Amino acid sequence: MRKFLTADWRHLLMLNYVVEPDLLRPRVPSGVELDAWNGKTYLSLVGFLFQHTRVLGWRVPFHTDFEEVNLRFYVRRRTPEGWRRGVVFVKEIVPRQLIATVARIRYNEPYAAMPMRHRIELQNGRLRSGGLVEYAWRRQGQWNALRATPIGAPHSPIENSEEEFITEHYWGYTAQRNGGCAEYHVDHARWNVWQTQEAALHCDAASLYGPKFARPLSAPPESAFVAEGSPVVVSAGTAL
Repeated sequence: MRKFLTADWRHLLMLNYVVEPDLLRPRVPSGVELDAWNGKTYLSLVGFLFQHTRVLGWRVPFHTDFEEVNLRFYVRRRTPEGWRRGVVFVKEIVPRQLIATVARIRYNEPYAAMPMRHRIELQNGRLRSGGLVEYAWRRQGQWNALRATPIGAPHSPIENSEEEFITEHYWGYTAQRNGGCAEYHVDHARWNVWQTQEAALHCDAASLYGPKFARPLSAPPESAFVAEGSPVVVSAGTAL
């Protein structure tokens, strides 16, 4: 597959909510179906850092290091080689208008540009147990944020666990304006994860994501953890 983007994705804070499948079915692109873990349908709010970003091998000045916060859910597609498990985005927030505009116009991805900031407490360049991880964005004059405190030591997700289900999706799917679907591959190493405490979301979810998302996102998350992250390679999309 042709390489489109390379970057490091670091310190991924994931707040995970169990929702009714009917909330997401209208957003499922053609050619894929909702994925579930132990009969539960998940919606995740994910904040992380893009670092050392290159597009088609080029570094774009002032666009190599930035935050992203996205709301996503999980799908799968059957192929002759087996199931491809992937994600679909409800909205992706970044601090750079150029990134959001290109993603919307060229790829029909639901990007929005807003001022952003983050706070990540490190020790010797690594996440610190008991330190804060926070991603924030400003909208309509108010700061919104998701945050949690990693605890203990990082570990590899157990096979067939919720942690593995959330982190081990290597495909992305995007509905196209013509009614079709684009598929792209995201290649990265398996991520270690931290358990967390004091996970919280402070956000006007109804205004940002729509009234139907307000109720699930106003409840405490089903789970929350921080993934260490790694270098990633994103392929150019192909039409299904």
